[in-house]
Amino acid sequence: MAEAGDSRPARRVVPNGRATVMAVGWPALGLAVAIGGWWVVTSAFPLVHPAVLPPPAEVLAAFQVKSAELLGGLTTTTLETVAGFLISVVAGVLIGLLLAASRAAERMFSPLLVAINAVPKIALGPLLVVSLGWGQRPILTMVFLLSFFPIVLSTATGLTTTPAELAELARSLDASRWQTFRKVRLPAALPHIFVGLKVAMPLAAIGAVIGEFQAGEGGLGYQIVQYSGIADSATAWAAITLVGTMSVALYSALVLVERLALPWVRETTSER
Repeated sequence: MAEAGDSRPARRVVPNGRATVMAVGWPALGLAVAIGGWWVVTSAFPLVHPAVLPPPAEVLAAFQVKSAELLGGLTTTTLETVAGFLISVVAGVLIGLLLAASRAAERMFSPLLVAINAVPKIALGPLLVVSLGWGQRPILTMVFLLSFFPIVLSTATGLTTTPAELAELARSLDASRWQTFRKVRLPAALPHIFVGLKVAMPLAAIGAVIGEFQAGEGGLGYQIVQYSGIADSATAWAAITLVGTMSVALYSALVLVERLALPWVRETTSER
């Protein structure tokens, strides 16, 4: 119960069972609606040619026939996505720390980072193949190029927008710069950093697929190109569906890590 004079809104408590139903039920309902719409435009009222978007039943049948191959590609693409994403996290956080620590570095390198981010990455694919060869290196480089910028931006923003009252409290306690960073600035920046990580995660999956288009010897992106080339659109769409499923799973895992690492955020912010 809120104390007298406490103007903060009371936090709504949702029973665990109901929260579980809401967490699982709403996404399941959204998926059912999407599949229903897919079926309507491809089967009930064929508005799209099957070569462009085959019916859900054909995609499911293609997955059943080639499940081993598709799941192997899923494993390859998932490993590439996670590895490239982790590289982006390390590099992005370090660059963000540099920009936040030095105004001169921010003014020098921010325009360059924006320019790099603005370059169409698919245009770099052939150049990466020429310079790095086939295989993992150009794919991981593509993942990095697509996903590092949101991490840099969110890290720099979080570290330079520490609440004034917290910074003043650290100064009043004669905290050193390292103590202020570790106890005040970094914890205050973590919600911002996780926003950047959640933006970057789907981009990492896109980067892995684009890299496999250009330089892959396996993976879902490679399979999409191969099966599209022989007009097997059902199997190509099965691979596309697995890319989406992988992205949702990785994003959900990141959200879970955020909730476990930052339990105070949900307690100090309001719900919708």
